Amino acid sequence: MRLADSREGFALLEVIVALTILACAGTVAVTLTSEASSAVHHIRGAEKDIRAASAFLASVSLWTRADFDRHLGDRVQGDWIMRIGRPEPSLYSASLLDSASRSELLRTEFYRPLDADAK
Repeated sequence: MRLADSREGFALLEVIVALTILACAGTVAVTLTSEASSAVHHIRGAEKDIRAASAFLASVSLWTRADFDRHLGDRVQGDWIMRIGRPEPSLYSASLLDSASRSELLRTEFYRPLDADAK
């Protein structure tokens, strides 16, 4: 009889250990799902920001040399900081930075030939 009582106690211990392992695995699964959901939410927000910045730079692409020259340097444009530079006489660089983190969202270059009078 003593051997049977010992086995019943051991079976109970096995059940407790199994439930503990199952609870830990469940906690890990819930945590991973939550983090994945948070990452997807963050990526969707970033994608929305990139699309808006791309649309803004599409309008900047219509600027003339005079427009680029007027906007040289850093300027606040809504939620962004727009940085216009001129690394070469006929080349302009345009960057959009997040005004909060100062991280660069998009960067592109625009070629505007020199005017015939400027030569």
